[in-house]
Parts: sequence; structure tokens; C-alpha cells
Amino acid sequence: MTDRGRDALRQSNETFTVGPSSMRWEGGKLIIDINEVSSPPLISRVRGRVIVTPSAVTQVELPLTDDGTHVWRPFAPSSHIRVELDREGWSWEGHGYFDANFGTRALEQDFNYWTWGRYPVEDGSVCFYDAERRDGSELAIGVHFDHDGNARVMNAPPKVGFRRSLWGVKRETRADAGYKPRQVKNMLDAPFYSRSAVKIQYAGEETVGVHEALDLKRFRGPWLMPMLAVRVPRRRGWRF
Repeated sequence: MTDRGRDALRQSNETFTVGPSSMRWEGGKLIIDINEVSSPPLISRVRGRVIVTPSAVTQVELPLTDDGTHVWRPFAPSSHIRVELDREGWSWEGHGYFDANFGTRALEQDFNYWTWGRYPVEDGSVCFYDAERRDGSELAIGVHFDHDGNARVMNAPPKVGFRRSLWGVKRETRADAGYKPRQVKNMLDAPFYSRSAVKIQYAGEETVGVHEALDLKRFRGPWLMPMLAVRVPRRRGWRF
């Protein structure tokens, strides 16, 4: 993907456009049109559409710090998703979600490490958020969302570690006592970040969801920024 400047941005109540790609709400669906170039080493054009149909849109905003400098916004924790990309084998549909993070400070200013996971269950979905803040405090929360978008904070199961990522990023999530989580699909592997599909057991039900681990101590390292500049190019100017 590409970092673009202010000239490439357009926003309204229903649409968000950055350069050649956009997101818009239409008939209760979130439609994401993609027209990008992938990063090295496999540089290629990525075109297509992703359609997210929420079972409900929540009103939940979860502050990740006491002063509200970082907020997690789970718009649609339970959704149906359809992916239609113009490459053979890149179209599919299934269970998905839509969320976002907002903040007034850089993540590395306030956090050392975090893990997050969202797992579909029979009556909705569950999310686990665990973070180590730089001031020494910790965030540890579990939230259950039903199919109508209602949320309740729950007693999360124990924190359990599992195999590190290919770059050696520490990974842990929540699961029933005695159950060992495992990765079933690698999705993104970077020196400071891992995203993968992980199988856990919650309340006796096995489920596969999306998991991420973020090591911000590594991210703050001076050797990493030049690597990001290569992986995520910046482009000046844009004309609509």
C-alpha cells in the first residue's frame, strides 16, 4: 500500500477516499474499492472490491489509555464479508468484521506491546485486548458482542502463549484453561507485527479468528524505520 498526502483525501458522511481507493456505505453495506500496488518483493497491481455486511453496527468505543489518547472502535464485530479481487484464487466469502483504532498520539509513545483477537462464536463474537503501556499499567479486557451489536464486558479466560511468529514476535491470546492455541494461517509477518488466523477454545467451543501481536519496543528501534520506508512508499500530490 502507499502513504499519500492530504491532496489525495476526500471524505463525506458516507465515503472515504484516498487516491485511487475508497470506502463507502451503501444500503447497509460497507463497500471497499481497491486499486493499489503491493509492496516488495512481489510488486503487482491489486484491484477489486470487498463488501462487508454487518449483522449490526455497534455504538461501542473502548479507551485504551486512561486519558483517551487511543480508542478502539469495533464498528461491526460480526459481519459477512465478500472479497472480489482480479486475481485467480483471490475471491472468497465468509465471516468477517470491521473495526478501527483512533488516537492523538503515536502508538509507540504509549505502548510497549499488545495482542488483540476477534473470534466468531455461535451467539456472536468475542474480542480480547491485552496491552502493556509504557507507564507500567496494563489493559486486559474481554468483550462479547451478540448479533444485534449489544456488547458486554466478560470475565476473559486465561492468557496463554503460543508459538512466536516467523520474525520471533511474542504471541499470546485468551483461551479455556488447559487449551493450547495454534496458528492455522499466517496473514502478515513483520519484524514488529504478526497477524494470523488462530484457533482457540472459548467456553468449550473451538473457533478460528483473527489475531494480532504488536511489539512496539521493536518498532521504536532506529533500524526499523528505513525498512518501513521501503515497504510503504510515499507519493506526493494527487488529482481527482
